[in-house]
Amino acid sequence: MFTGEYTQKMDTKGRTIVPAKFREELGTSVVVTRGLDGCLFAYSWHALEEKLSSLPFADRKVRDFNRFFLAGASELETDKLGRVLMPAVLRKFGNLDKEVVWVGVGDRLEIWNSDKWNEQMMSYLEGDDVEEKIEDLASYMAELG
Repeated sequence: MFTGEYTQKMDTKGRTIVPAKFREELGTSVVVTRGLDGCLFAYSWHALEEKLSSLPFADRKVRDFNRFFLAGASELETDKLGRVLMPAVLRKFGNLDKEVVWVGVGDRLEIWNSDKWNEQMMSYLEGDDVEEKIEDLASYMAELG
């Protein structure tokens, strides 16, 4: 299970360090693909393959979903320094440049543009209704089981 939040620099070639805590679980490679909400998703290949193969192939939306994720997916190998070279198409999709945030969210990682991540977090933490926002999320999660 991935947890935590780590900010890393991205060099001009598009390389960024996979946080050591995540490398322990991932090993020497990670599959990175287009995500939702403006970020990238990263998985171990086994976890991604297992998740997608369990979905009903005959469902049109499942096929569309698989195309969206798998067509944009790249298996990235870490170098000796723990860096991966993020493909240009994924950097563009995630608007990644000088600083990225790696976020552990259970079975996957999310890779965010640092400014976009901060906006996302502030949307929960700003204003007088912080407790109400969190309570709404908690209630929704309770309904899901």
